[in-house]
Amino acid sequence: MKLGVMSALVAVALVGCSAATQVRDGVGAAVTAPLNDFNLRREFIPTVLLQAEGNPYDTRNLNQCTTIAAEVIRLNDALGPDTDEPPHDDGTLMSERAQDAAARAALDAIRNSVTDFIPGRNWVRQLSGAEQHSRHVQSAIQAGRSRRAYLKGLGMQRNCAPPASPSWYRPRSAAYPQ
Repeated sequence: MKLGVMSALVAVALVGCSAATQVRDGVGAAVTAPLNDFNLRREFIPTVLLQAEGNPYDTRNLNQCTTIAAEVIRLNDALGPDTDEPPHDDGTLMSERAQDAAARAALDAIRNSVTDFIPGRNWVRQLSGAEQHSRHVQSAIQAGRSRRAYLKGLGMQRNCAPPASPSWYRPRSAAYPQ
């Protein structure tokens, strides 16, 4: 086993039980990472991102603030929070966040060690179609981000409250359209 993997596992063992549990639960996915390289396991692309990739500027059925907000929420579910959202304080302590970071580092080290054993990994990814799928995933994510930004701009134009507009935006009057 590589030195990086060993040191990451030792660090996780030292920082706490929850990180060790997180590593234990994630080892299976890390060890089977080569399945992605051989295109035997693929990352799922949510439907909302595929739709955004097809037409990021589609305005059909977006005539009300509530429908714009619903679409933004669907995109948030697929992409995570937008850059205009303040960081979410989930009540975790700094030590817990450090444990989570150590666990992620250990899993990354395991994943990297396992995939390093594949000779000609880049060629394998090209020939198996895994690299093309990875590019498709990134394209769908970018289209989803563009659509979300477009929808929030549309929401601002129509004087909608967040989430149909950026979180900092306040509609011009108390009686904003719904």
